[in-house]
Amino acid sequence: MLTQLPLYQQAILTLAAMILFTSFALLAQQRVLAMIHVFAWQGLLVAATTALVAYDSGAHHLYFSAALTLALKVLLIPWLLHRLVHRLGIHRQPHTVAHPAVVLMAAAALVIFAYYVTLPIHQLAESITRNTIAISMAVVLLGMLMLITRNKAVSQVIGFMSLENGLFFAAVAATHGMPMVVELGVAFDVLVAAVIFGVFFFHIRDSIDSLDVGRLSRLAERDQ
Repeated sequence: MLTQLPLYQQAILTLAAMILFTSFALLAQQRVLAMIHVFAWQGLLVAATTALVAYDSGAHHLYFSAALTLALKVLLIPWLLHRLVHRLGIHRQPHTVAHPAVVLMAAAALVIFAYYVTLPIHQLAESITRNTIAISMAVVLLGMLMLITRNKAVSQVIGFMSLENGLFFAAVAATHGMPMVVELGVAFDVLVAAVIFGVFFFHIRDSIDSLDVGRLSRLAERDQ
């Protein structure tokens, strides 16, 4: 029972559930600005989880990780994406997905699958570890689902960033973080990826006058 767990573990599981909810919210959004805002909230929840783990475990380097997550995924990257969509003039364009009800049902099935896959951990780990690993795996799978079902480049980038949030949440909640040098490397890679994606957006728009990546495959088919 949740109420029988220590207050710290209850808080971790609550934050994990909220992170999973933001993944569903990303799948349900049809406006790119709303996606960016939801992604920023997801980053804030991951940062709060990191700070909470740092406080309970005494791993002080995690405070730096929490601050870095807050700076990158709550402030800098959402701000960059916000500027990009306004400069590209796509902030009012709908980013719909075909058969949204089917996509959400598939997302629910992926969550059940994630819990099923983590069942063998039952004998080896605490219930909170099992649940956080299952939720982080579900967040990763939902990020992959967003990459598959969205045809706009910006939406796919947000799905990729959400997938990375799931991996980082697993590292923090289940293992109390990675070595500092690894965390700095991952943070730098994410920042560089965000900048490269921004340049990529402008090249796509200049080439095909749209950010619909489905047109790229249709162009390839015509060339053949």
